[in-house]
Amino acid sequence: MRRFLKWPGWLVVGWLAAAAAQAAPSRTVLVLGDSLSAAHNIAADQGWVHLLDVRLGDMVPPWAAINASISGETSLSGRNRLPGLLAKYHPGVVAIELGANDGLQGLPLDELRANLAAMVDAAQAAKAKVLLLGIELPVNYGPQYRDGLRAVYADLARQKHVALVPFLLEGVALEPQLMQDDGMHPRAAGEPIVLETVWKALRSLLQ
Repeated sequence: MRRFLKWPGWLVVGWLAAAAAQAAPSRTVLVLGDSLSAAHNIAADQGWVHLLDVRLGDMVPPWAAINASISGETSLSGRNRLPGLLAKYHPGVVAIELGANDGLQGLPLDELRANLAAMVDAAQAAKAKVLLLGIELPVNYGPQYRDGLRAVYADLARQKHVALVPFLLEGVALEPQLMQDDGMHPRAAGEPIVLETVWKALRSLLQ
């Protein structure tokens, strides 16, 4: 006759609560990006992700932003890092800002699409909502590649049913006074505008 181990009721309830807490998404926005989100060449507290964290902290109840962005990050390296970040932070929202370095290196757009799709799938499997932050390349990359890059983000957002910011640096990139001398990264004065661009798409995901 099979014997069953009977656990105390309080122990079972505690174990179930702990398991549920571990699996439940937190009130955290995880930002996985490159130098455009890593406050390149400006103070960290001037970057748009820090400004987002301040705004989220003022919400009731508060949210928080975790900046996992690294200068030079590609879609492949971000794809490889994301599972560990999801396991560590259990974010409620994942904002993916990757692709600029892929584009600057002229990598095939099919590879970028596959990496971004894998990240969206991983985030959604972890019960997180997803926000794609699209980027643009300089005009010297040609209309075919630039249009193809835009289509990667737009198509994925539609297919995966996720939120999209078509161009992270909208309202900033063409304003010399808001851009650093490299013509690619915002000055501190441009970061609040970047935040507002992101916020328009993000705020509905926080409800």
